[in-house]
Amino acid sequence: MNSDIIKGKWQEIKGKLKTQWADLTDDDILKAEGSYDKLCGRIQERYGHNKDRVEKEVSEFIKKNKWN
Repeated sequence: MNSDIIKGKWQEIKGKLKTQWADLTDDDILKAEGSYDKLCGRIQERYGHNKDRVEKEVSEFIKKNKWN
């Protein structure tokens, strides 16, 4: 479900990503290309968090912004 939300709302989401994860670069966001897996991977790389933590954070981000 999160992957569908990320893909469908990418234009809106990418504008808020740097507010949530300030260490993400414009290049990180560009390379994520609306892909849930790529976005999670980029966040993992930048912050060194494990996959479960990142997926939970992304889910909370989606809920907080009422995109679900």
